[in-house]
Amino acid sequence: MIGRLGKWLAMAAAMVVASPLLAMAQTAGAAGGGDGLRAGLIGLGAGIGIGIAALGCGMGQGKLAASAMESIGRNPNSAGQIFVPMIIGLAFIEALTLYALVIAFFLQAKI
Repeated sequence: MIGRLGKWLAMAAAMVVASPLLAMAQTAGAAGGGDGLRAGLIGLGAGIGIGIAALGCGMGQGKLAASAMESIGRNPNSAGQIFVPMIIGLAFIEALTLYALVIAFFLQAKI
């Protein structure tokens, strides 16, 4: 488990290091007042935050749908009773991702 997690973290780190955005990074202008690091960290935090929220949402929705399909497969007569709570659960998961998106937009407005 830890080896697998380490492999994923190493791949993520390699993607960040090899990102073309780092090659196009610019220093803060003279009129910026030297606040470029703060703005960059806010932008980075907003991007990472929405990425983690989207990852968690995708994993949660996948697990919810897989569990619902497995329970319907085991008992096909319960499909009507499982469908509505599944849709409500998917809506709640999606709402959490939208909240993260709104927070990311608020953070971007601080730049």
